[in-house]
Amino acid sequence: MHPSDSIVIIPTYNEKENIEKIIRAVFSLPQCFHILVIDDGSPDGTAAIVKGLMQNEFGDRLFIVERTGKLGLGTAYIAGFKWALERDYEYIFEMDADFSHDPADLPRLYSACAVEGNDVAIGSRYVSGVNVVNWPIGRVLMSYFASQYVRIVTGFRVHDTTAGFKCYKRRVLQTIELDKIRFKGYAFQIEMKFTAYKIGFKIKEVPVIFVNRREGVSKMNGSIFGEAFFGVMRLRWDGWTRRYPPLPVA
Repeated sequence: MHPSDSIVIIPTYNEKENIEKIIRAVFSLPQCFHILVIDDGSPDGTAAIVKGLMQNEFGDRLFIVERTGKLGLGTAYIAGFKWALERDYEYIFEMDADFSHDPADLPRLYSACAVEGNDVAIGSRYVSGVNVVNWPIGRVLMSYFASQYVRIVTGFRVHDTTAGFKCYKRRVLQTIELDKIRFKGYAFQIEMKFTAYKIGFKIKEVPVIFVNRREGVSKMNGSIFGEAFFGVMRLRWDGWTRRYPPLPVA
């Protein structure tokens, strides 16, 4: 048996080149993490690879939820959050399958919450400069200034507002009204952080190096950035008008 208080949620769509490698990389860490893959009906056989690993090697710490069709990054994570909350995990992580997030940084995010007492730990590309490798300069600038735009419009003092490498304490996801999270793409990442901030949870940015995927195809497209651009204005309005849940007693 490999008990753990932590679950790493990895959403997938056509990640057959990466999924076994990322699973083995997480399980090779000295600290024990469990993994939940949320697969959106990948036609390339990603889910079959995961289920083979579950059956043959990692049945007590690797899990999968299979969905039909591409339903969006945000809905994948919310499905994963609900799955984790139905079990006894205290620390719930978001991580990509393509090694843009280094599994070796998982213990650092864990420590920021479990040891230092923060409620949310963000693997941040921009808290200590611009730590991005192998991205086209145009995409780096778009990502960096998108975070600056969020900071200006919302007053939210996080440097990497679109980061998708995070650790949440259980109580954060129990408090956020997950069914009221409206965005599915990059704006989902912004909305989750902004909501945690408005409730009053303690957030820490942990500097990481983001490396562009080496294998597989990026899921980035213009509609994702469009949702984020206009979604930020909606979040600013929510910040003025919405009644957020109270901060739970620690």
